[in-house]
Amino acid sequence: MKVTIGTRVAAFAPVRDLGLVVVWDDGDDLLFEQRSPYPHARDVLLLRAELEQAAALVGGFARTVEAGFLAETGWAQEIRPTRALARQRVSIEITGDTDFDLEKDPLTRASRVPREAHEAIRAALATGPVLLQTPRRGYAASLACDRCRTPARCSACQGPLQLGGPAAPPTCAWCGHVEAAWACGACGGFGLRAPIIGEARTAEEMGRSFAGVRVVTSSAGAVKQTVPGTPAIVVATIGAEPVVSTGSTTGSGYAAVLLLDTWLLLGRPDLRTDEEALRRWSNAAGLVRPGGRVLVVGDPGLPVLQALVRWDQPGFAQREASARQEAHLPPASRMATITGTPGALDDALTLLALPPGAEVLGPVPAEPTSTGEPRLRAVVRVPRSLGTKLTEALGELQRVRSARKLDPVRVQVDPPTL
Repeated sequence: MKVTIGTRVAAFAPVRDLGLVVVWDDGDDLLFEQRSPYPHARDVLLLRAELEQAAALVGGFARTVEAGFLAETGWAQEIRPTRALARQRVSIEITGDTDFDLEKDPLTRASRVPREAHEAIRAALATGPVLLQTPRRGYAASLACDRCRTPARCSACQGPLQLGGPAAPPTCAWCGHVEAAWACGACGGFGLRAPIIGEARTAEEMGRSFAGVRVVTSSAGAVKQTVPGTPAIVVATIGAEPVVSTGSTTGSGYAAVLLLDTWLLLGRPDLRTDEEALRRWSNAAGLVRPGGRVLVVGDPGLPVLQALVRWDQPGFAQREASARQEAHLPPASRMATITGTPGALDDALTLLALPPGAEVLGPVPAEPTSTGEPRLRAVVRVPRSLGTKLTEALGELQRVRSARKLDPVRVQVDPPTL
């Protein structure tokens, strides 16, 4: 038996007599190819499985809307643990971060870690390591006036100020200007607070709260692959969480996992914001040992956090799919983006022979070119049944434009973000 394991390029590996294809965590953006024609490794593997009559498995701690769509349409069979098994495997609780919670618990207001979570960390450290997941790296990624809460801005370029360390002066994140004598332009105050802090500051706070306990950090540029199963506090940014090495007498995995600043992941204006947040949290929760505890600092009223507590990622994906179907969004519909300079985009839309029933949305401003030239983006949408005709029309468009040597446009079908 031969097994080929790799990153997204392994989807194109020349494997003969293919019997099974597997893609794990298909929501990971690293599985999206950044070069034309921008294929997703999941789609490539599923197409190969269908063409070569092989089995296919799409797995993960969370479920994407696309994977759920495969099960809903009958293309794939759902495999999921029972609720009893999930509850036995891990306990997930939400501890609030509302204004009421902050007023009630001064410890929460000072460190973002509620008293209940502190007690859970202390108890878990008796048996093994504890993971704290935080969305931001660095020390203090954002600063604001301590008196009026106005965001602190650079006096040179109006960029956001940040702190690189406990003794570092405020520095502009855009131009690097050092604000040695900052004063608030709104109220004249001189004090600064950090509404958004990174893993370095979190690790510093944990070191003070749990004196004598080893604190480990892991973030982009300094990722720890594994940590031993001995008591320690591991502070990691999203995607940089180390795995607990095997061989621990108390079981493989973290004794407890704490998810901080959940609101930061939910603030992005993107189609997949909630889906991606649930995937990130589920992956971290999956690192806890059997019988371990996961605490989430967030608003217990949010549906996405409720899905995490119930370990109902499939149900959440199904509800997301239903909402997208009502809004005529993928995967219920097929969409393509066409991006280029104003003249190039206008030519492309004129040449594009769309099937009946297609909609063109936009154009709207897009990211400028590397030389600063403005660009526009249009979105083309069709019912899923017309997906093949849409891709054929887009392929013909690119062939015609290439033959005429027209200015290039970027065409992407079912882009991961809009």
